[in-house]
Amino acid sequence: MGACGRRILVAAIGIPVALAAGYAGGLVLATLLAVLAGLGAWELFRLSRANGTPAIEPIGIPLAALMPLAVHAHRLGWIDAPLAAGGAVFITLVGAVLWSRSPGERPLGAIAVTVFGVLYAGATLAYAYALRHHRFIVEPAAGAALAFFPIVLTWVSDTGAYAVGRAFGRRKLMPAVSPGKTVAGAVGGALATMAGAWLYNDQVLVPLAQLALAPWTALIFGLVISIVGQVGDLVESLFKREAGVKDSSAIFSAHGGVLDRLDSLYFAIPVAYLILGRLLLAAPR
Repeated sequence: MGACGRRILVAAIGIPVALAAGYAGGLVLATLLAVLAGLGAWELFRLSRANGTPAIEPIGIPLAALMPLAVHAHRLGWIDAPLAAGGAVFITLVGAVLWSRSPGERPLGAIAVTVFGVLYAGATLAYAYALRHHRFIVEPAAGAALAFFPIVLTWVSDTGAYAVGRAFGRRKLMPAVSPGKTVAGAVGGALATMAGAWLYNDQVLVPLAQLALAPWTALIFGLVISIVGQVGDLVESLFKREAGVKDSSAIFSAHGGVLDRLDSLYFAIPVAYLILGRLLLAAPR
């Protein structure tokens, strides 16, 4: 099977799984996010290990996977003190470094990379669960519609940036980080995402979730999501450049790894949660 065939196969499996988990919510969604978080942390620690700063992987990978599950547990009332839990995690990490790293084995770097990996690969994805179970949400379809809002927009942004960049791109955006990205592509992606946000707001959020953004707010929301998504893409490219690899892994075959697929979403989903929590309105009836 060629690269194109492998891409189609991965998409044919991945898209229905994501849609089903988004609709189901609860433990099903939390489990899928936990798997992706653990794999993403493993890939990030793999990049860090190539750079000479190994993380505390036996602790960092499970902690990243626990982030979405912890949000699920908090929603069910099983965790009442998230700050205390965070303090316990921090103490555990420091203790692990004390027992497993000598002064010459970069203990400070090990703690920093491990904590960053847990937050980058795990905590950011937990916001997808929070979006799915937003306080305004009652019906499963409404929760799925809200959770997929930033996901669809990042896809629109990537597609728009690629198409416009191929057609009109001349000036490079950040050639040292990602030689293929152009200023024209970045602008095209932003404009496409603004249009996509307006359409999604009008055609999906209003009928399915009975929620809406004001029209101009939807346009601004699309612009912001495109910007932060493109920043997320560049950040992951920077990590790979430092490690000297093309893809974060080959988990998804020709699609690369988890970090390659979710790089934009690590930034877009938390920002979407913070913005939508303040700006969503009841849809007009």
